[in-house]
Amino acid sequence: MLRSLYTRLQRLSARDDAVWWMSAISFAESSFFPLPPDVMLVPMCLEKPKKLWFYTNICALASLLGGLLGYALGFYLFESVGRMIIDFYNAQESFQHFQEMFAEFGPWFLILKGVTPIPYKLLTITAGFAHLDLTVFILCSIVARFSRFYMIAILLHFYGPQVQEIIEKRLMLVATVLLVVVVGGLLSFKFV
Repeated sequence: MLRSLYTRLQRLSARDDAVWWMSAISFAESSFFPLPPDVMLVPMCLEKPKKLWFYTNICALASLLGGLLGYALGFYLFESVGRMIIDFYNAQESFQHFQEMFAEFGPWFLILKGVTPIPYKLLTITAGFAHLDLTVFILCSIVARFSRFYMIAILLHFYGPQVQEIIEKRLMLVATVLLVVVVGGLLSFKFV
């Protein structure tokens, strides 16, 4: 089922209205949709390299707005909707683990996990359920989501089409490298 959906989304990336579809996917993925917007972002950026940063910003902004919906589902509607999404993805164990991590590390956990390709919806719903301060949630989400999509854009900018396969098959490795860079940068500010 996911492979079929993946193929359909890649076909949508070639349409004239692809930016709207990518925005919708990016928004929905942050709260309930199963596939990340990278499926559309990468081919769109490769097809129109001059629009790479425009597409990346739209994708990140839509993800941020979708994250607010996920946060609201966890904060206000967890018992009726949020739990149903967690159960649908069979992510009860991850949800429990994320609650513990939010309790221990707070916003840092959101930033660190938000740049990885793990389902962002689990983070947003858990953040809402944990009643993470909304302003803190928004600021951390800006850092996490823009970092995540800019990482892809930078790779596409410098390496073009040959990076598509790497991104699709090794996104966790690429995200881990970015995570090390982000953490290193944050620590350098702390100690300078």
